[in-house]
Amino acid sequence: MYGRDPWGGPLEINNADSATDDDRSRNLNDFDKAALSRPLDETQQSWLLGPGEQKKKKYVDLGCIIVSRKIFVWTVGLILAAGFIAGFVTLIVKTVPRHHKHPPPPDNYTIALGKALRFFNAQKSGRLPKHNNVSWRGNSCLNDGKGDKSGAVLKDLVGGYYDAGDAIKFHFPKAFAMTMLSWSVIEYSAKYEAAGELNHVKEIIKWGTDYFLKTFNNTADSISQIVAQVGKGDTSGGASDPNDHSCWMRPEDIDYKRPVTECSSCSDLAAEMAAALASASIVFKDNKAYSKKLVHGAATLWKFARDQRGSYSTGADAATFYNSSMYWDEFVWGGTWMYYATGNQSYLYLASHPTLAKHAGAFWGGPDYGVLSWDNKLTGAQVLLTRLRLFLSPGYPYEQILQTFHNQTSIIMCSYLPYFSSFNRTKGGLIQLNHGRPQPLQYVVNAAFLATLYSDYLDAADTPGWYCGPNFYSTNELRKFAQTQIDYILGDNPRKMSYLVGYGKRYPKQVHHRGASIPKNRVKYSCTGGYKYRDAKKPNPNTIVGAMVAGPDRHDGFHDVRTNYNYTEPTLAGNAGLVAALVALSGDSTVAKIDKNTIFSAVPPMFPTPPPPPAPWKP
Repeated sequence: MYGRDPWGGPLEINNADSATDDDRSRNLNDFDKAALSRPLDETQQSWLLGPGEQKKKKYVDLGCIIVSRKIFVWTVGLILAAGFIAGFVTLIVKTVPRHHKHPPPPDNYTIALGKALRFFNAQKSGRLPKHNNVSWRGNSCLNDGKGDKSGAVLKDLVGGYYDAGDAIKFHFPKAFAMTMLSWSVIEYSAKYEAAGELNHVKEIIKWGTDYFLKTFNNTADSISQIVAQVGKGDTSGGASDPNDHSCWMRPEDIDYKRPVTECSSCSDLAAEMAAALASASIVFKDNKAYSKKLVHGAATLWKFARDQRGSYSTGADAATFYNSSMYWDEFVWGGTWMYYATGNQSYLYLASHPTLAKHAGAFWGGPDYGVLSWDNKLTGAQVLLTRLRLFLSPGYPYEQILQTFHNQTSIIMCSYLPYFSSFNRTKGGLIQLNHGRPQPLQYVVNAAFLATLYSDYLDAADTPGWYCGPNFYSTNELRKFAQTQIDYILGDNPRKMSYLVGYGKRYPKQVHHRGASIPKNRVKYSCTGGYKYRDAKKPNPNTIVGAMVAGPDRHDGFHDVRTNYNYTEPTLAGNAGLVAALVALSGDSTVAKIDKNTIFSAVPPMFPTPPPPPAPWKP
């Protein structure tokens, strides 16, 4: 039987059930071969091929997630490519030479500041720290106070600072020096930090305050005596009485007895020591335990100063060297620092009392009015209280007296300017604050500090200047005054001599200083054995870097002679004022000037905080 082949050609259909596969295969050979060459349409192709096979996707199991293998490969590739590019860029950046912008070199005042602070390292007494950095100094006077049997307070007086070119520890000028250093840190900590000297100056202050805490019973609330001095300067006994002035010895070689001088009525000394501890408590306010200890010691000294009136130098060895003219100025000065350290208004009430100010000489002037020194602190106290008025303005009942202090401070600043005749000047331009008497520089540096500080106060209060009579002067005038005076000390003077040892090309070589003038050669020279070095015409074998000598005379003359202490002897008080003036002038406009708030850290708000607004009304 033949049927129609849908592809074309005859198709034989075998109905026999017994047909075998071989028969069917042989039948395929009989197909019309022409039909196989014809193109197939889609329907025919689908019949022939059946359903199409789909390609199976591959996945990657990452444990927490299953992702497509293609996406995974692309992601890893992109990450590797990004890492390669980043590494290549980093390699290029590191290998290409770069031009760094170096910070500007330190100014002259900053350089001089670092040197001036080193003087205090050279003056240390006791067992020295390893980082003292003065190679020719060593441990000295390790028995101070131990030979005295009068009380526990005197058992250990090791430490502190020697006052000047000798080995005496005069506590009155030393306390003033520590107060000045603390004041400068409180006002200019940012500048100390910028100069890299903040930790150094704080260590210097702490060396002094640690010692002062030994000079009285600092754990008691009331005391009856304090130590005023260690060592002796009276030379009337001659060779039979070896002491710190009759002998010329290195402090490390001292073997003579060093007497301890006590006082039971010494308001000036006690109030100054209270100021030193109180101001230092603000410097170390972040060390709460130590700051609290300093405040307690200051309060004990203050109570002693007020309860047992008298001058520390009356009939004492110190009267020849550091005689105190009164104690009223220390009451104003010390009371002000006690107020800033505690915030207790009873101290402010006393420090600003008109009667106390009158006793201190605030209203009667005089030739030394406006001159801050180790003896007269009134000017410093007036500046401190003017600060209070400028920034906190406490109002009644303090406004009237604070306004008076403010006006007097303005007058003092006017007296420093060259347009007025309150003080003479040498031909070289050095102001004669001590009216031509010897050792002028210690007064000049204090005035330079106050002038710069007051100008910074006015700038911080957005006040461009102040009036001297009818004339208005810019704050720049005060800074200019300070700069000219400090520049004179650093070498801008007729002799082209720097009066700061180690600064500049020309400075004093025969400084009146025992330790600096005797070589450290393992030879112990006797009391009089060191005279050959005292009287020698050669420069000192040891350079006492940072020592500011006493200074020139009123004719700008200077004699670099070791035996003439009026020209060549440095002191703690003088160097403290120099450090304060240098840090105030140092730095550039990018460094903050004064710290307005730190000094007020313990002062409570002047006025009560207003109550919060009432809650919104609800019906």
